[in-house]
Parts: sequence; structure tokens; C-alpha cells
Amino acid sequence: MLLASLTGFASGFVQHWGYLAVFLLAGIESLCVPFLPGETALLTAAALAVKLHLAIGGIIAAAAAGPIVGGSLGYAVGWWGGYRLLIRYGARVGLGQPQVKVTRYLFQRDGGKVVFLGRFVLVLRSFAGLLAGAGRMPPLAFLFFNAAGSVVWATAYGLAAYAAGSALLGLSGWLAAGFGLAAAAIVVAGLLLLRRHSARLEARAEAAFPGPMAGYPGGLPL
Repeated sequence: MLLASLTGFASGFVQHWGYLAVFLLAGIESLCVPFLPGETALLTAAALAVKLHLAIGGIIAAAAAGPIVGGSLGYAVGWWGGYRLLIRYGARVGLGQPQVKVTRYLFQRDGGKVVFLGRFVLVLRSFAGLLAGAGRMPPLAFLFFNAAGSVVWATAYGLAAYAAGSALLGLSGWLAAGFGLAAAAIVVAGLLLLRRHSARLEARAEAAFPGPMAGYPGGLPL
């Protein structure tokens, strides 16, 4: 029921507002608002491009620009706010110095992969920017991989939907559900993998960031 409602909302919004709807839905979804139908907006706009008198190039540009802007805002929030919250209050929820160091280590080592591939994974694409900022991923690296992932995602999905036409709309709900299940499986597998190798990762993170971290007693100021 919820999926159908979100799909209907996205379709109606796109038909009334065109490029702006695609930009806003895709962008806000990337700003820590999971399940907002940004992907559905892209598929709908591309599938109905001819009927709605929209250029596929404009749709792809709007769908790519939204996550670039939204993800960058999420990154800024993570960099200036999320990191400080982790440093000061993370221990209360089981995220002490070792876990925060692991987060930084992973995003500095594999942040590009997470940000780029995260654009294609439901939920993760909403929080990739926030996590990258909190994990202190280098700004230029984030901007590059966020933009690259957004452009590839918008182009691939947009062209596919444009080629399939309105026949795709009847399957959009099922596709979204399938992507959601796949995303859940990926997240669970990732968490299990991290838990299995937590001691090794903590040792590597400590070697990369020895001593107390900024904001901890004895560490450097933020």
C-alpha cells in the first residue's frame, strides 16, 4: 500500500512539475530521506517523456543534479555535525573511539566505492553523503564519486526507462520492491562481514589514526 502510494505521488508530481519534480525528489532522497521516490520519479519521467513533452537529456540532467546537490548537503551535515556527534556521544550507543576510527578508515580507503555504488542501493543512497562526511572522506574525492555515481545512475536508468516507454510503469513498483530487498540483503551481509573482521579492522584503523582522536580526552580539539 505504501509503495503504491509513493509511486502514485511521484507520478503525479512529475506530470505536473516535470524536470523540477525529478530534481527535487532525487535530491531530497539523497539528503537523508529514505524511501522518497526519487528513482520512481526518474523512471516515470523518462518513460513518459514523449507524452509529457520532456527531453530525455533534461530528465537525466535533473536526475543527476538532484543527488549531486542533496548528497553534498548531506556530506556537509556529516562533516560539521555528524562527526562531532560521533566523537562526543557515540560511546553511549556502542560507537567508541575504535568504531569511529574504523568508520574513518573505511571511508578513506573505500569511500569512493561506497559513494559511487551507493547511488544504486535503496536507503544507502540516502545516507551515503552523511556517512562520508562523518567518516571524514576527503571532500574532493566525495564530490567526484558522488557526481560520477549520480550521472551514471541517471543516465543508465533514464535511457532504459525511455527505451521501455510506458510499459515500464506497470513494473516500477515491483522493481522498487526488488531493489529494496536487494539493498536489505547487501546491508545485512555488510554488517555481518564487518562484525566478523572487526578486530582486524580496528587494528588497521588504529595504525592509521594512532592515539586519542580529536574531541576525546587527551586528543586534539575539533
